[in-house]
Amino acid sequence: MKKLLIAAFISSTLFTYAQHTLPAASPRQTVEQQFSTTKISVDYGRPGVKGRKIFGDLVPYNKVWRAGANGATKITFGQAVNFGGKTVPAGSYGLFVIPAEKEWKVILNKDAQQWGAYAYDEKLNVTDITVPVQKLSEKQEWFGIELNPVDDNAVDMVVKWDQTKVTVPVKTANPETVNKVVEKLKEIRQIERDAAAKK
Repeated sequence: MKKLLIAAFISSTLFTYAQHTLPAASPRQTVEQQFSTTKISVDYGRPGVKGRKIFGDLVPYNKVWRAGANGATKITFGQAVNFGGKTVPAGSYGLFVIPAEKEWKVILNKDAQQWGAYAYDEKLNVTDITVPVQKLSEKQEWFGIELNPVDDNAVDMVVKWDQTKVTVPVKTANPETVNKVVEKLKEIRQIERDAAAKK
């Protein structure tokens, strides 16, 4: 009977601990933003500075980096976009960067499922854009990616870590076509409102 009680106690204790998880060293985060008629989302790992020298050391200059931690950063476009001056079809892409002291090359790659950048294949690149590095006035401890709306058809993707910031402009690929679709959707919505008001 005593052994049975001990076994039951151990089982219940293990079950209790199994319901809890420790914080990840580089927690995963997904950010999402309404964009034109759909949305953009970014899924990435968030490493911390933790007293380390980041750019030019932990993240070497002039070498491809996963733009985060652990699994490669994945960016998903719900519609075709203009990224770096090139039209990119809707879909999911690996987001990589090649950082330098004064500018970053930001890359979209067809492989969004790899671990880190160990299997990075330049031949799978869809497009890239070179953007200037800006210095933050306050240190950003945790690596972060923001999607900040500019207008109905444009978003700034802002990447910050330590005292470094870069901004990548993303726009709709065919604004004229999208605007026509938006106008039609507004007309449909108005028809629905008018019909509901008559009931």
